[in-house]
Amino acid sequence: MKKKTGKQSICFASPPYILETATVAGPMEGEGKLGDTYDKILEDNIHGHESWEQCESFMLRTAIETAAKKSKITIPDIDYILAGDLLNQLMSTHFAIRGLERPFLGLYGACSTFAESLLLGAVLLDGGFGETIAIAVSSLHDTAERQYRFPTELGVQRPPISQWTVTGAGSAILSANGQGPRITAATIGKVVDIGIKDPNAMGPAMAPAAADTLYCHFADTGKQPAYYDMIFTGDLGAIGKQLTIELLQEKGYDISGNYEDCGLMIYFDQQDVHSGASGCASSALAFCGHIYKEMRRGRWKRILLACTGSLHSPVSYQQKESIPCIAHAVAIES
Repeated sequence: MKKKTGKQSICFASPPYILETATVAGPMEGEGKLGDTYDKILEDNIHGHESWEQCESFMLRTAIETAAKKSKITIPDIDYILAGDLLNQLMSTHFAIRGLERPFLGLYGACSTFAESLLLGAVLLDGGFGETIAIAVSSLHDTAERQYRFPTELGVQRPPISQWTVTGAGSAILSANGQGPRITAATIGKVVDIGIKDPNAMGPAMAPAAADTLYCHFADTGKQPAYYDMIFTGDLGAIGKQLTIELLQEKGYDISGNYEDCGLMIYFDQQDVHSGASGCASSALAFCGHIYKEMRRGRWKRILLACTGSLHSPVSYQQKESIPCIAHAVAIES
C-alpha cells in the first residue's frame, strides 16, 4: 500500500496510538502558564547534580520512565527509544539512555526533534517493525546558553527579539495497539535558509520553514486549516508566529483563527522571556503536559503539530554562515 502522499507527506495505514505522555519541568517553567500540567517540577536547574548537563540527562530519563509507568508498561517492553537534545553529540540523551538497555536511535533536529521523533516512531510502528516505542526530548536553559551563546555568569544582556530556552523534558509512549489519540499523518520538512545570521533572531529565521512545511501539508493532504481544531508550532515566539501567519496568507491559507505557538504557551508575560520560549522542551512540555491531556478530555479532536528547528552551530556562527532551519509536522487525531 502506498503511504506517501503528495511531495513530502505520509498518511499512515495503521495510525499508532499515543498511550501516555510525561513531563519534567524546571522551576521557572513550573511557575508558568502550564505549571499545573507537569508531572514533576524541579526546585532548581541543577537538582543536586554536579552539572547542568547531568541534570538534563536526569530529566530525560525520568520523563521516559514516568511515561512508561503511566502507560503500565516496563522499560523492557519498549522496542526502541527515539530521543534527542540540543547539545553536541546529543550529550544529555546518550548519558540518559545508557542504563536503560533498550535499542536506541539518537535524533538531532534542533527544536524540531520532538515532531521528528513522533513521525519516525509512527513510521516504524505503521511499518510493523515494532509494537512499542518511547520518544523523548530535552533542553535546559543553562546548557544551551553555555553552548550556543554566553556563559550565564557573564550576565550578557539579551535583545528583545531573543527567546528563552525551556528547561524540561517530555516523553511519549507510542504503540501499535491501545487507546488514545493517533498519529494519522506527517509531513517531513525541507531545510529552508533565507539568509538570517543573527542567532538571537530564531523566530524570524524559522518562520519560513514552518510556513513551508504547513503549506506542503495542506497541499499534499488536501486538507484546509479548518480541518484541525488547533494548529501548533514549536517555538517561533511572538515574532515568528506572526510571520508564519502572514507567509501562509500569501500562499492562500489562513491559520490565524486556530493557531498558537508553543513558545507563547509556556511562560507568563511578567516572566520576562522577551519574544517567548524556545528549545526542544518548548513543544514537548506544551504537548505532553497540556495539549495531549486536552485531547484525552475531548476538547480537541484533531490537531496539527509542526515543530521548528534552527540548525546552526557555534562553529557555523563563527564562520559567519547563515542559519538553515527546518520544520516537521504531525497530525494527531482522537
